[in-house]
Amino acid sequence: MEKLFLITLIILMIQLLFVIWNVRQMPKLEKTNNFKESDRSPLISILIPARNEERNIGECLASLVQSNYKNLQILVLDDRSEDRTPEIVKSFASQDERIKLIEGSPLPSGWAGKVFACHQLSRHAAGEWWLFMDADARVAPDGITSTLQLAKKQGRGLITGFPYQEVRTFFEKLIVPLMTFTIACHLPVRLVRKSRDPKFVAAHGAFMFINRESYRVSGGHSAIKDQIVDDMALARRMKEVGEPVTLAYVHTSISMRMYHNSKEVWNGFRKNIYAGLGRRISLLLPILITYFMLYVLPSLLLLVFLLDWIISPNSPVATSEMFFWATACMLLGMGVKFAADRNSGQPGWLSICMPLSTMLLILLALDSCRGAYSSKGYQWKGRKYT
Repeated sequence: MEKLFLITLIILMIQLLFVIWNVRQMPKLEKTNNFKESDRSPLISILIPARNEERNIGECLASLVQSNYKNLQILVLDDRSEDRTPEIVKSFASQDERIKLIEGSPLPSGWAGKVFACHQLSRHAAGEWWLFMDADARVAPDGITSTLQLAKKQGRGLITGFPYQEVRTFFEKLIVPLMTFTIACHLPVRLVRKSRDPKFVAAHGAFMFINRESYRVSGGHSAIKDQIVDDMALARRMKEVGEPVTLAYVHTSISMRMYHNSKEVWNGFRKNIYAGLGRRISLLLPILITYFMLYVLPSLLLLVFLLDWIISPNSPVATSEMFFWATACMLLGMGVKFAADRNSGQPGWLSICMPLSTMLLILLALDSCRGAYSSKGYQWKGRKYT
């Protein structure tokens, strides 16, 4: 048992050092508070697919209107909404001629809903650079300008990043920050930028800043029309055709609240986890076993040892060094989470919940796998995916 704890401790130490190093490899957006737009500033098309987004689209558009970058084309595609989404967009459009509402076409067979919405938006985009973003995202006044500066240095391709995640309910706090945790722990960020291998890629659909010509060369969304995890699929496609991709530190410039309750969190992650791993059980199971061993088992064993000590204080198990080993592993695992959370702007105290968060993630991943082979599939925004 002590050897198992020692191995776990060594792995966690290496993981912690890797996270601390890895997050520093992510390029940061330069602040441009004193930016002055010129006649040569390129047109940027903001492309927003919206399906039943009445609670979000108003704040999204308000943030764009306040941007210090003015040469914008703001297109919102109403993807067959059944709420007040189109009315809200029309209200903004009546006050700002840069905003235009596009009525979405019926979803064709073989296409995923959001992918087809983005494809339709691309056919109306006139800018040199395009920003695909979600209706629940909010951009800081200098966010577009800062991203453009980084994009100009890169020349073409894709700039993406993970927005700051607003988490309010306890279930959101447990699950949502694990997105950036997994990236910090497992993806060598430097290789997203330096390597042409499409395996080294990460993206977030709420912030996809893409060069028009690069989009054309990649085949755009029509090349990934059946993909549920469209952001990752498009980023991989960009690399496959030799276009540069950068995962940037953008959470100071863009924020969002992806989900508003536990049901939305569960369904959203359930839809994406297994698909994001390429629907490979051979990859899913080793990851889940590793997560359980590193982040859940030490806490469970510590609990067992404490209960044994309460029941029988003189027990050999209760008086052994196991207390030390289990506690050390548990605290180090929380330290890894702390480092990742602080980098993404989340409060450090969330790391205390790491064992519970990991256990819930494991259950979510297993349910995601089950959904892939179930006749019920996945339900999202009134549509069924298999």
